[in-house]
Amino acid sequence: MTVTVVVGRLGRAHGIRGELAVEPRTDEPERRFAPGSSVVCGGRRLTVKTARPHGQKLVVRFVEVADRTEAETLHGKIIEAEVPDDEIPTDEDAFYDRQLVGLTVRSGGADVGTVRRVDHLPGQDLLVVRTPTGEVLVPFVEALVPEVDLDAGVVTVADVPGLLNPGQADEARD
Repeated sequence: MTVTVVVGRLGRAHGIRGELAVEPRTDEPERRFAPGSSVVCGGRRLTVKTARPHGQKLVVRFVEVADRTEAETLHGKIIEAEVPDDEIPTDEDAFYDRQLVGLTVRSGGADVGTVRRVDHLPGQDLLVVRTPTGEVLVPFVEALVPEVDLDAGVVTVADVPGLLNPGQADEARD
């Protein structure tokens, strides 16, 4: 059985032949975007024809994307790869969304919520955390999420006033 994992976000069309800038969201871009590999984008399967580095991004051409006009329709879409449901990332600091969803969020030594989902935005990923007062968004960066302990089922979030309870930020300014 397979599941999908986010491996990138499509940027602007690059050139006139249907190439696209891709912001990788994987620690294995050379594997996920190797010529001949396939990805899923908006329910559509795409086959990588070519991929080359371009600064912090990749420029990728897909077999199924014929020209710039078609490439422009894909701008901003998430790219996913199908992986076996028991596969986990090889990098110890990388996680699939399915590993994070449902984990307890702990801050300042107290359990404060649960990871509901991971949102993949252009600038960074966000943990959507369900707390007793509602959902909050936590940037999934090491400074704010210093530890993920899958064995314990806990994500540690920095104890920053207002991060998990926006009302606290207002109180801290007063």
